[in-house]
Amino acid sequence: MFNRSNFSTEEGLIKGCLNGDRSAQRHLYDTYSGKFLTICLRYLKDREHAEDVMIESFMKIFDKLPQYQSKGSFEGWMKRIVVTQALMTLRSNRHLMMEINQVDEAGLSHAQYELTHMEAAELMELVQNLPVGYRTVFNLYAIEGYSHQEIGELLGISEGTSKSQLNRARAALKDKIASLQPKIKTNHG
Repeated sequence: MFNRSNFSTEEGLIKGCLNGDRSAQRHLYDTYSGKFLTICLRYLKDREHAEDVMIESFMKIFDKLPQYQSKGSFEGWMKRIVVTQALMTLRSNRHLMMEINQVDEAGLSHAQYELTHMEAAELMELVQNLPVGYRTVFNLYAIEGYSHQEIGELLGISEGTSKSQLNRARAALKDKIASLQPKIKTNHG
């Protein structure tokens, strides 16, 4: 019989999942599926792909749960699995394959920009529209908190390439933000 009070603590929830309790597994899914889908959508533009990756991630979480050693955040441990699954999907699907773009940085405008009126959702939409390589590195570094060394290992690129991709992503975002700002006409007279 389903009793949410058994899962009021993280420890109880983990124990229930380890024992194969379907209601515990459902509770874990219901608690984190929204957050994890958001993470998947940051890496994969297509909602269906993102949902598939989220479900695959939960399957891995349940499969690897006996390996969780209660060191650090349980949510952080699960989040790492979700990010890794999203990256594996990017690498394994040819049409999603990450491109490390070698864009001429001089081609990106270094215009002044003002972020005061931009909502988080608008910024995330701009991030979503970055090229796959830029978007992936930006998400891993700026949002997930990975180091350039970790990003390099995860993506099979050099630390320097990771730094370059982040710089180019930031420059592209600045350019996009600047282009969205209302043009201020000044009258010198």
